[in-house]
Amino acid sequence: MTYTLPKVISEIGCNHMGQFEIAKELILLSKECKADYAKFQKRNSRELLTSEQYEAPHPVPYNAYGATYGAHREFLEFSQEQHADLKRYAESIGIGYTTSVWDVTSAQEIIELAPEFVKVPSACNNHFEMLKLLRDGYAGDVHVSTGMTTLDEIEQLVAFFEETNQAKNRLVVYNCTSGYPVPFKDICLLEIRRIQENYGDRVKEIGFSGHHLGIAIDLAAYTLGAVWIERHFTKDRTWRGTDHAASLEVPGLQKLVRDLHHTYEALTYKPTEILEIEQAQRDKLKYRVH
Repeated sequence: MTYTLPKVISEIGCNHMGQFEIAKELILLSKECKADYAKFQKRNSRELLTSEQYEAPHPVPYNAYGATYGAHREFLEFSQEQHADLKRYAESIGIGYTTSVWDVTSAQEIIELAPEFVKVPSACNNHFEMLKLLRDGYAGDVHVSTGMTTLDEIEQLVAFFEETNQAKNRLVVYNCTSGYPVPFKDICLLEIRRIQENYGDRVKEIGFSGHHLGIAIDLAAYTLGAVWIERHFTKDRTWRGTDHAASLEVPGLQKLVRDLHHTYEALTYKPTEILEIEQAQRDKLKYRVH
């Protein structure tokens, strides 16, 4: 296996708590941690939710930012203009901007901003109306997570992009387990190997979207073949909201990027039987027959 330098996505998502200045601060912190991209989410709640879902209370009242689930989601949303401002800010400080989209309206709004790639969350990887818009009406890459997704559904997704010969050049498939946070026994990292075996020559690249604790698992995911490593990011894991508990703070994201880069350096064969660094030790310590 040939390894390329890993790409790290700082998934800010909705961890900005609906506050634009916090969103910008999280972009800056992501850049300072040396992540490659800062990622947000975009939803049109009236389009995405049924009336019953919109008017229902948030299932975890402590995490709610509104009296109903719909009001909660609206509170956390930024407009297209605000996303354009976030993109400009990210690019001005030298970090990529991208967004997950959950519905056709959101996808169209983000397409108009022309990010390098757009992410499709696990919940929407069977939303073929939206996928068609991303496939046929957008020039960038499409990254898709496969949490809570059957093997047949993954095949349908890849085949959908193959219909127009775009999977190999534009589609990035992520291993993912949908949970916040995910216990280690449910991460199932060897699914990366399954994706590699089934789709390694059919899609552009493979990624890993982790919702676990710590950073050791991400290194293993990269070693197994995931080029893209995505982790939720927050300034404070005690903040109110669903994703903070499964997020990295600044020290964690810094160490993740550092350790992934070190792992990339280490994943080589010896170019010679005895390395230069070993020669002095060999001359000094190697057993000699007397």
